[in-house]
Amino acid sequence: MAEDTGLSLYDRVAHETASVVIRRYSTSFGLASRLLRADIRVHVENIYALVRIADEIVDGVAAGAQVPPDEIARLLDDLERETHSAVERGYSTNLVVHAFALTARAAGFGRELVAPFFASMRRDLSPEPHTTESFDAYVYGSAEVVGLMCLRAFLLDQRGAERAGSLAPGSYAASGASVAHPEPDPALIDGARHLGAAFQKVNFLRDLAADYRALGRSYFPGVDVASFGERDKTRLLDDIDDDLRISAATVPRLPASSRRAVALAQSLFTELAVRLRETPAQQIATTRVRVPNPVKVRLAAEAAVGRTPRDRSTESRSAASRSTENRRTTDNRSADIRPSKGQSA
Repeated sequence: MAEDTGLSLYDRVAHETASVVIRRYSTSFGLASRLLRADIRVHVENIYALVRIADEIVDGVAAGAQVPPDEIARLLDDLERETHSAVERGYSTNLVVHAFALTARAAGFGRELVAPFFASMRRDLSPEPHTTESFDAYVYGSAEVVGLMCLRAFLLDQRGAERAGSLAPGSYAASGASVAHPEPDPALIDGARHLGAAFQKVNFLRDLAADYRALGRSYFPGVDVASFGERDKTRLLDDIDDDLRISAATVPRLPASSRRAVALAQSLFTELAVRLRETPAQQIATTRVRVPNPVKVRLAAEAAVGRTPRDRSTESRSAASRSTENRRTTDNRSADIRPSKGQSA
């Protein structure tokens, strides 16, 4: 095989850089991405690497480097401008941006998805609490559009001309510029948006304590972290279950090259939602709930053999009843074994 040179080498190094970035930052992403076919995985890694870099600008790394707040905003603006320019011209001196641009051009998306994403990242620099309207816009820009970007990448599998050349080093720009990109099936668009929304909302709920303590953020409108209770938890998880239910129904319609990976991601976040149901609200407000590694491995094995995620919304909601009943039983037992005078509790 001839050695890569020039643009082909630069393209390959850009992807390798994006792959390192996202794998070092997210073990769950690494687990799910292994189930993507290699040529599709390239594009998804390119997308998520840029998302990660933008997240780090607004989530404390820049501040940790003692960059002043107004300069952090300028850094984010600069990254957005460079991303738009790279998508248009097919080149960036920033390797992660270059990798993202190659995928955007091959998959056929641009400002219509990139601009809302950066608008949501910019919103993270504002201390103002969210309204219902601003929260919906934030979730769309920070998560739903990422789902739509990935959907575009998944559907490269169904467009022969792009699939044939999209991963040849140096060929992204050519394929993106020369091939028409029909609009995806509306049902798949709806599923991608709901799955992205579910991911974001689950993360917000899981990280409720950390976001509030470390970043001073409370994303959910009308929710006071200091007084977070069971009613708040139930309302938020009912909404998340609806998103997961809608997205689960569309997973079987995805191309085979991406279906198992999306099924695993769906299952991981559904499992996390179930565990959040079973966790008392006061505990969610102080600690971080996670899915144990052995459970992740089991879910990955199920997805690898083609098992699609089942609708667990009923199971998730019944978890609240089990948790409430368990607490009542514990309370009753505690009342029966109160220590007598002279005994220590």
